Amino acid sequence: DMAYASFGEEIAAEGALDAATIAERYESLKPGDTISTSFVSTVNSVCKMKGCWMNLEIPGDEDVSVKFKDYGFFVPKDIEGKEVVVEGKAFLKEVSVEDQKHFAEDAGKSEEEIAAITEPKQELAFLANGVLLKQ
Repeated sequence: DMAYASFGEEIAAEGALDAATIAERYESLKPGDTISTSFVSTVNSVCKMKGCWMNLEIPGDEDVSVKFKDYGFFVPKDIEGKEVVVEGKAFLKEVSVEDQKHFAEDAGKSEEEIAAITEPKQELAFLANGVLLKQ
């Protein structure tokens, strides 16, 4: 049995989709759609302030931006490169330039990278009610 640290609601690792499958699910989503699901992936970045969001690797150009339900829990700030299982709701979210710049600052991006953000984008969003961190 794999050992996991649990954050938020108690969730199960069984039945979680792989990153390629969740990428396909996002492809088929339209703005306003929501799917309840769970998937397993690698953490690409995490909020350095307090662990209040993380971005997960999937095939393609974009990460999945994970926030936590009701800001009810946080994850450790040093989990880049670790494997996690998240359970919750997948959806698309329009993100303003201002918000993108704010997140880029939180992630410790350079001033050049932040200045390069000039238009809103559709974000692959995920609201997690629980997270399992592989030990």
